[in-house]
Amino acid sequence: MNSHRHPVAARRRAAAGAALAAGCVLLATACVPGTDGSGATGPGGTSTAVPDPAKAGKVTLTVWDQEIRGGQNAEIQRLNAEFEKEYPNVRIKRVSRSFSDLKTTLKLAISGNNPPDVIQANQGYPDMVAFVQAGLLQPLDNYAGIYGWNTRYPNTLLNLNRVSADGTSFGTGRLYGISQTGEYIGVYYNKDVLKKAKVALPRTWPELTAALPKLKAAGQLPIQFGNLDKYPAIHTFGALDAAAGGGPGSRDSILGRGKGFDNEATTEAARALADWTAKGYLPKGANGTGYDDAAKQFASGKGAFLITGTWELADLKKPMGDKLGIMPPPPATAGGNPVTTGGQGLAWSVTSKTKHPDVAAAYLDHLTGAHAANVMSQEGVLPIIPGSEAATLPKDSADGQMVAGWQALNAHDGLVPYLDYTTPTFYDFLSAKLQDVISGKLDPDRLGPDMQKEYAAFLAQQKKRGGAEGGGA
Repeated sequence: MNSHRHPVAARRRAAAGAALAAGCVLLATACVPGTDGSGATGPGGTSTAVPDPAKAGKVTLTVWDQEIRGGQNAEIQRLNAEFEKEYPNVRIKRVSRSFSDLKTTLKLAISGNNPPDVIQANQGYPDMVAFVQAGLLQPLDNYAGIYGWNTRYPNTLLNLNRVSADGTSFGTGRLYGISQTGEYIGVYYNKDVLKKAKVALPRTWPELTAALPKLKAAGQLPIQFGNLDKYPAIHTFGALDAAAGGGPGSRDSILGRGKGFDNEATTEAARALADWTAKGYLPKGANGTGYDDAAKQFASGKGAFLITGTWELADLKKPMGDKLGIMPPPPATAGGNPVTTGGQGLAWSVTSKTKHPDVAAAYLDHLTGAHAANVMSQEGVLPIIPGSEAATLPKDSADGQMVAGWQALNAHDGLVPYLDYTTPTFYDFLSAKLQDVISGKLDPDRLGPDMQKEYAAFLAQQKKRGGAEGGGA
């Protein structure tokens, strides 16, 4: 990036202006007040001009993120260094934690007397909605208008970072974050392991399931898996649910407008997870194996498949090289459209107590623009909007396959939000239930009814709350 601040700022203003001119013409039905930039004012009534961090004086911007893995960490380090070089008056004080640690400590940090300025917040009820309800996040609609974020992103993804005005639901309302990375739960495969077992790369889901006993018979571990961290089972189960045809229904239920989870797809997915465990297609003691440990085992050649997110690619390709491949979970029939869990990385949000909202917003814009997309591609990270660098990736490389899978999923509406978004307690509830399915403590046929009970109780609470608020209006 050019280190001279003013030419760069000028290009940003020009780009933002062009985006705003086209913004709500393209997405007219999607815009909410403030996102088109018309008549919008910044925090405290400031103007709608693109903020210039160079005029903010000396600033320390404290940022909490969970981008600790190889590629993600590398691209954030590069982008942070570029931002500091462009604005020498700004110092970025970065605090990086694992997803689990961030989820555990973040609310306490941002509700304290000295909160960070920028954080990564998980979408859905447990985190983002709870933070908004507590008044801990700053709405970003005005900045979306200034920078043209509403035209930078597909609306279906941008909406996952919205929370309703009454703070009761997500998917609509005011904008409280923007995401940098695209992501989906894919099927990684080790080409050498498949070749040794004389198993062809499956092109349909039935072919994948048929390959599992062949791999085991050949002395190979079919699927590497570790669930000590709990969230991996949610991801694997989401992919199984989508493979069973539950994708559209689950998406509606996650967004609070569906029939729930007591259905054939949920039962089929739960049975598959239990069956894979019982037949030894997953490692023994998977509930006691860490996610990172399982990934390292896969990278060392122990396992034909690894079902996890695209965020793992950079760490896997370093030791595996050309042995590594990735694809979305294959469709039910040859030539069908892929469906899987995914969407976008954690939202980058601005806390409500920050003293530097304009600098924080400029930082978010820096992390998510076209240049940032190219930096991400160089580091093996999937940007939401792949840039020119992604177009140069060899199509048969793992990076090229990852991008092609992302494009196919978006083209065919194949992304289903993460199941843990569903209710404020669904992450803890579902992760515990899935551990019980894997350990054999829970009959897989009970999972759907149990999920339904949890979901129905939440909807009833939402309806009661909405009625009480409406009655008091």
